[in-house]
Amino acid sequence: MHSLKVIFALLVAAALGSGAAPAQPVLGAQGEEGEPNRRQQWLVPSPDPARPARALLLRPPGAGPFPLALGAHATTQNVLRRAQMPRPEYRALAGFLVARGFAVLVPERMGHGATGGTYLEDQGGCDEADYSHSARATAGQIRLALDYLSDQPFIWKNHAIVIGHSAGGWGALALAAESPNGGSKSILAIIAFAPGRGGHANDFPNQVCAPHTLLASAAEFGRSAKVPVTWLVAANDSYFSPALSRQLADAFREAGGRVDFHVLPAHGGEGHWLPESENGVKLATAELDRALRARPAAAVRKR
Repeated sequence: MHSLKVIFALLVAAALGSGAAPAQPVLGAQGEEGEPNRRQQWLVPSPDPARPARALLLRPPGAGPFPLALGAHATTQNVLRRAQMPRPEYRALAGFLVARGFAVLVPERMGHGATGGTYLEDQGGCDEADYSHSARATAGQIRLALDYLSDQPFIWKNHAIVIGHSAGGWGALALAAESPNGGSKSILAIIAFAPGRGGHANDFPNQVCAPHTLLASAAEFGRSAKVPVTWLVAANDSYFSPALSRQLADAFREAGGRVDFHVLPAHGGEGHWLPESENGVKLATAELDRALRARPAAAVRKR
């Protein structure tokens, strides 16, 4: 009994001592479900174990399992704008997916908003932008969040899709080249809204940093892509115009990737933000439904 007391005292002293390591944040749900769509805050892994990514989870009624849709948000090279970014929600798009039976996770990547930490997706200077590096950094964070959710009991293990917007879509293209062909954490399809980096160079519409480098990276991803991509861009996108987007999609396809490219109707004053609004999602509904139906037959859940 005496030895047990000594051991207990030593453990308490170690825990309270100045050299004790700080407790790691607890991953998973961070509160009760709410409305709409069982809305719930989560913490999911990031490349920094001490700084998990904040995320929003929505899902249909019932216990599941549900196929997973992961939303990957846009970014900016401007550090102040990144710090002030509101939590990404894509509320209308998430609601669209929940209505079609998906659990939807929208994680916030490092260097953005409330998650904070080191920004890992820096593309470098405008003239010598490294778009492959930035895409892989984005893809790595998408993969961490996706793998964690895929292990949850309410997720259908091998039925995930990724829906990326702008830089998030660009990272999803890199993920298409890295995703395993099968297994419990495979990705069945990618939907990319205006994927790219370097748009609005120096804050000028229709100006892109080093577009030749962007094209080379698109071809690089296409050469080893294993996941089909639906590529969507609004007619009035001034970050990555339909003409440039088509060139990027063609480079991806000609290198070996599978891509279905569509120009959507103009949206408001700036088409780049189409997936963030209810009206924008309505404009994309037909192509989104077509992309979801095009998943492999084995992945389409029978109702």
